[in-house]
Amino acid sequence: MIAAVLGLLAAASYGSADFLGGLAARRIAPLRVTAIAAASGLVLLALLLLVVPGTASTAAVGWGLLSGVAGAVALALLYACLALGPMSILSPLTAVVSAIVPVGVGLAQGSRLGGAGWAGIALALVAVVLVGFVPDPSAPRPSARGLLMALGAGAGIGLVLVFLDRTPDDSGLVPLVANRSANLVLTGGAVLVLLLVARARARTRAEEPGRAPLRQQDAGGAAPVDGAAPRLLPLRRALGLALACGVADSGANVLILVGLRVGDLTVMSVLTALYSAATVVLAALVLRERLTRAQVGGLVLALGAAVLLALD
Repeated sequence: MIAAVLGLLAAASYGSADFLGGLAARRIAPLRVTAIAAASGLVLLALLLLVVPGTASTAAVGWGLLSGVAGAVALALLYACLALGPMSILSPLTAVVSAIVPVGVGLAQGSRLGGAGWAGIALALVAVVLVGFVPDPSAPRPSARGLLMALGAGAGIGLVLVFLDRTPDDSGLVPLVANRSANLVLTGGAVLVLLLVARARARTRAEEPGRAPLRQQDAGGAAPVDGAAPRLLPLRRALGLALACGVADSGANVLILVGLRVGDLTVMSVLTALYSAATVVLAALVLRERLTRAQVGGLVLALGAAVLLALD
């Protein structure tokens, strides 16, 4: 019961982080948003580490670093596959795979579920697809490259849970600090490299007669939304959203780590995969986006799945 509640709270926190990060990306380049979120999340975890006891063993740091690398690679693949599209297919595919991978590992490790648990898993996987799927008749079919990237992104997200599940019980929040440190180094390093490349290109263009100056979005800056500058968020607000995204994401990781230690990898992974439900609900409440019938049905199934998993 406790693990189920923690899983739902983690999904809500993850979904909130995605929503905040998505809003921030309307003004700031997505990779920069990821790096800023990694920094704010690391600050939160470092502060919590001062009050939450934990042993910094080789296993704790090692599995934490691996989870951070897996998460960073997964995000890179996720952004790449969503850019290729169509999102209506690749996004729910990623979420389903992110649940299937740890479920398979959990079962291989001896996880045993009853009838209610299996029914809950089945409902949850269907809910993930329905919540994330937005029909678009004009959308092209996904390419083989996009499908492979989506599968890789889902597997990477699932491995984050698998690696965190292997951390020692006495490690406290040490694995999460290692996770966020690895994430910050990778994403921050990528932002720095892109900025250096952009500056080099800008100098080259400036030295060539008749060439237009490098645009802000070419240098890794924010691209305008629908070409309408007035719709862009103020930079200060976008930075605040990116910082809040990191706090929410790290909060979700804390909930997951606690849930893994008091509960089951299989249950936690399935419930965490419902994060898209929180994103969809926030978009409906804040941005007034309309929910499709399929999404409403998915939200209902998600609640039913949570009840079944809690009762198992």
